[in-house]
Amino acid sequence: MNTRDLEAFVAVVEHGSILAAAAQLHLTQPGVTRRVQSLENTLGVALLDRQSKPLRPTAAGRDAYQLGRRVLASLDDLRAGVADDAAVRGEFRFGITPFLAEIALEEPLCSLSEAFPSLHVRVSSRWAAELLADLDANRIDAALVYLPGDNEPPAGLERERLCRIGAKVVVPRTLKLPRRITLRDLSDQAWVLNQDGCGFRRVLRRALEAEQLPFHVAVEAFDPLLRHSLIARGIGIGLTAGRLLRESPYRKALRVVEVSDFHAEVRAWLVHRPTDGRLAAPLAHLRGELRRALGAFPG
Repeated sequence: MNTRDLEAFVAVVEHGSILAAAAQLHLTQPGVTRRVQSLENTLGVALLDRQSKPLRPTAAGRDAYQLGRRVLASLDDLRAGVADDAAVRGEFRFGITPFLAEIALEEPLCSLSEAFPSLHVRVSSRWAAELLADLDANRIDAALVYLPGDNEPPAGLERERLCRIGAKVVVPRTLKLPRRITLRDLSDQAWVLNQDGCGFRRVLRRALEAEQLPFHVAVEAFDPLLRHSLIARGIGIGLTAGRLLRESPYRKALRVVEVSDFHAEVRAWLVHRPTDGRLAAPLAHLRGELRRALGAFPG
């Protein structure tokens, strides 16, 4: 079996197209197609459903993809182990949930790149459930996720809880409400929240449903500054972490209210598949940098 054929197939699955795979591998589209066909001929089975858009693997292709990723990772470990300079090489695929991206991405990933300049870091941002599924399918190597309350990552993954993060209910200063209220006092308000999949949003929805109160979302927005801006202008009320509020340019137009029957907390976890190979040192380095980046939150 030619490992270049395997690399081409893996790239097509991950990008969903021959064109994108060709760009990654610096090949022509016919060149990628020939390599995938060569692998199919070697294995004696169709690996891609060529009628789907984007391209998707067949059932046999999904198995071949997962096994192929492991083969390529092992080859990276082999190359790194015998390299004269002992540099860690290859690819490191890291996933992160949107809320934590702004807090934890910049300095930790810059530090990782400086410490391991031969390591190619590829970052994707998705919700926790999607990232955990990606880990299980070996589409990524590690992830920083946050989960509501006492929820924990699945067994079988290496995991470390890095911190707890609480959310506060924030309203525009123009909204006349007592400082201490209940969820029922907010039942006529619309919410400005992160998109569905957010752990804080899930906690809020469950709390409102438990009290048989309406849950009306006026605006969904990833960007916390956009949410703060909309809340400040009276579009709705929202949830925010204290650190994000302190650093927000809209903080003077916003007010935190204490909701006696609502407490939202998530926990940040670094999770990855068990490894003692090529990625052990980068993961240890990243773990330390993330601890420092998230140090403003309690453990």
